[in-house]
Amino acid sequence: MTASFKPVSVAIGDLTAHSANVRSNSPETYDSENIAHLKASIAVLGLLQPLLVQKLDGKYAVLAGGRRHAALNELVADKAAKGFTSKTEIDCRLVPEDCDVTTALSLAENITQAPMNAIDEFEAFARMMKVDGQTPETIAKTFGATVAAVKGRLRYGLIHPDIRAAARAKAITLDTMKAFAEHPSQDVQKEVFEALTTEDSYLQAYTVRQALKSRGVQISDDIGAFVRADYEARGGAVAADLLEEHSVLENAALVEVILLEKLGAAAEEARAKLGLAWADAMVRYDYATMADYGRVYPGPIEPDEAAQKRIDEITAELEKLQLEMEDEGLEDDAYTALYERVDALEDEARDLQEAYGAEDLARAGVIASWSGGQVTLHVGLVRPEDKQEASQSPSGNQTGKDEPDPGEIAYPASLAEDLKTERAMALGAAMAMNPEATLDLTLFKLVSDVLASGMSVTQAIKIDARKECRSHAKMDEIDGASLEQVAAAHNALDLSWLDEARSPADQFAAFRALEAAEKAKLVAYATASTTQSCFARDRQRDSLMHDFEIEIMPDIRAHWTPNAALFNRFKKAWLLKILGEDLGLAQEAVTLASSSKKEIVAFCDKLFAEPFATLTDAQRAAVAAWCPPMMQTAGSATDEAPTVEISEPDTGVAKAA
Repeated sequence: MTASFKPVSVAIGDLTAHSANVRSNSPETYDSENIAHLKASIAVLGLLQPLLVQKLDGKYAVLAGGRRHAALNELVADKAAKGFTSKTEIDCRLVPEDCDVTTALSLAENITQAPMNAIDEFEAFARMMKVDGQTPETIAKTFGATVAAVKGRLRYGLIHPDIRAAARAKAITLDTMKAFAEHPSQDVQKEVFEALTTEDSYLQAYTVRQALKSRGVQISDDIGAFVRADYEARGGAVAADLLEEHSVLENAALVEVILLEKLGAAAEEARAKLGLAWADAMVRYDYATMADYGRVYPGPIEPDEAAQKRIDEITAELEKLQLEMEDEGLEDDAYTALYERVDALEDEARDLQEAYGAEDLARAGVIASWSGGQVTLHVGLVRPEDKQEASQSPSGNQTGKDEPDPGEIAYPASLAEDLKTERAMALGAAMAMNPEATLDLTLFKLVSDVLASGMSVTQAIKIDARKECRSHAKMDEIDGASLEQVAAAHNALDLSWLDEARSPADQFAAFRALEAAEKAKLVAYATASTTQSCFARDRQRDSLMHDFEIEIMPDIRAHWTPNAALFNRFKKAWLLKILGEDLGLAQEAVTLASSSKKEIVAFCDKLFAEPFATLTDAQRAAVAAWCPPMMQTAGSATDEAPTVEISEPDTGVAKAA
């Protein structure tokens, strides 16, 4: 049939759409963005495939080739396109006017053309550059693509032929093949490919990328960017890639030497500034190794006049920032920026009021490591051989492996206030779930405050029948367990007596008729609602609530679980410390050290939401029990109240030179 379709030249202006074209009901197919590459190709190479047309009402209706027709019309309208006017004739094939299978013809042309194989496309781009002498820029112009997109295809077409052949044979996936483009050298690609395929195992893209990392460092990697200038100055070999960010610093040993030198310089600068005894450097902070080290902390000092002036300025600015953060309409990014400013100011104020003692300076040091794309300083470390002396120092600020400092992480005032709110909510849930004990507490306080002489037995609960208003910067993001428990307790209340149509006297009569257990629930719920924002009680200051909280809430984790909202407000170094030291996940902490804070927060959120099956019993117990130390009732049964504002010597960051 196609042999009868005679060739004909038709002016672009004489072409029109055909109602039988199978794409006529999909006008989006002809949108400018969807035919841009086709327009570019026709502009450079001309029309490679004739249109299928049928003469209707004196015009040539395009039965197949509507996208090419649309591209030609755009070229006519484009004043910058040369050689295309409404009178420009193009090649067509003419379908007889009496043909009764026009729809079938249109459909056949559209569905019988197989899409281009991805590898064929990659290799075709590479061949255009190698054989035809094209450049990424000329190829991009021909196909209406960006230069970056063309370079991406070219990189895959330049992967070692053996690897491309394996992808064609389905021995490896297309994604696995693409992973080899992470290194521009075909020799390196082939070596890694042969090394990974010696074993009878499924080859994954992740495995390929990990193997290629040992063969050099990409200049777009944070370490690559950090050392690149020094590396090139020393003549280090660079494997150039079509996309510069994928070029590789091939001498991994030289990269590490330079990195350690720069880390060492940062550590030495910090040592000299603080007056510490020694400085060292390591590429990755090894929590398992560092567990044998001790640590000393700066103690309080009396600031001089200049320092006190700056502290007063910081205090005033913090008050202003706290008010700004209370704006409920504040966008997340703006809130984060304010919080980071508060964090920085609190750190500065702490530095002005703390310093290391002379004996600590004589034995402590600093180690610089690479973490999260920057130099991280671990300050105040005491080597194992010096730890015994440090633990006997009269300053009282030293800690060792067997005596962990519970306040190693500093909790800024804004975070501390929100944690108090969350603990109060958990305590309220525990009180509502223990109605008999809470009823006794309420009645005891009521009668004691009236009948006993002296001060109130506790100020922790309000029996003046006013519900406590608990403010929180991000109330909708905290763990909802305690709220759900309180809601369940509310739903279980018998509120039949609380009929607004009744007089107070009738309501009281109905209330008195309730069962004793129902009254206890009501009193417990009401008392729980008065619980103020709080941390764990100090036995000396409030022995009543201290012991009561231990009785009804021995474990806050029964009512509250740490989540992403909390972890987002921790520094990255704090999260790694919690994982490595508090939870016993040292290896995970080392692995995550090179990840972004967002990734670490997501890991912690999943870990606490449902502890992983791979955890040991000890790790699982640690995850199930962990919370900020001042929130856990059972862990606060000491003679001193927990400290909130604590020095945090482990997270200093040195700016890269």
